[in-house]
Amino acid sequence: MRKLFFLTLLPLYLWADAHLFVFHRFDDNRHPTTNTSTQTLRAEFEYLKKHHYQVISLKQLHQALQNGEEISDKWVVLTIDDSFKSFYNNGLPLFKEYHYPFTLFVYVQATVGNYGDYMSWEQIKETGKYGEIGFHSYAHPHLVSMSDQAIIKDSKKGLDIMQKQLGYKPKYYAYPYGEYNARVRKQLETFDFDLIINQNAGAVDKHSDMHDLDRTALTGANNIKVKLRTKTLPTTWINPKDWPKNGKITTLKATLPKEVKKIEYYISGQGWKVATLKDGNLAAHVNQRLKMHRTRIFLKSGNRQSSLMLVKP
Repeated sequence: MRKLFFLTLLPLYLWADAHLFVFHRFDDNRHPTTNTSTQTLRAEFEYLKKHHYQVISLKQLHQALQNGEEISDKWVVLTIDDSFKSFYNNGLPLFKEYHYPFTLFVYVQATVGNYGDYMSWEQIKETGKYGEIGFHSYAHPHLVSMSDQAIIKDSKKGLDIMQKQLGYKPKYYAYPYGEYNARVRKQLETFDFDLIINQNAGAVDKHSDMHDLDRTALTGANNIKVKLRTKTLPTTWINPKDWPKNGKITTLKATLPKEVKKIEYYISGQGWKVATLKDGNLAAHVNQRLKMHRTRIFLKSGNRQSSLMLVKP
């Protein structure tokens, strides 16, 4: 029976999946939810090295996606958000020791304002010798709550400052707080970013959307082994696509590969439930009021997973 189940899902397993991970702080125990100890970081790097994973740059992944090339299961991309000093002081030396590339997404206002926990322009420039520099907005705002004009203004201001300080405008953007919707994405796409990256747990295959790449957080204990098992679950979200006006989801609808007959789904604060699909069509009657300002919806079939974040305006 297990063999038959595997054969029915075989087309899903023909695609290889790379993994994007995000860090924030290093050896900063004041903020445990976003902190990674250098002891844990070294253990994660040793795991990648021992199991022959190749840590590649975001540029290499972008080129592969752009050219329609095959994506390796052994590819890992490492990113760091917010440009905290703890990365420069504690994390960067380990990245240099292992010769692992990375992308640092800069919170521009924090550097301009000399905020205590954030890197200076000199430190960012020094970091740029060892990795790529991306853009994490000017003011690190909640974009979903902003007008189109305000989103454009924030982005233009930050990019202009980076052009002045670094001599170029970064081509990669990571959403502050991982929050976005279709309207936010549309405004950011006017800046011609090569890649736009979310913070939805998942993986990346050759068909992934370059303006909506999934990225998984690595914080706390060493669980990289588990997170590397996650594979892409191709999903077209139908309902909801954005925060419902009345704050309530009545039906969860999506289209998945026809080989998927059953799915586990999860809505933040609601727990996991099982739904049956017909010809790859999910139509689950959930009738649930959203309990959190940021609500995540997960779909899971085996180790294949997709996710969606809904943010209350």
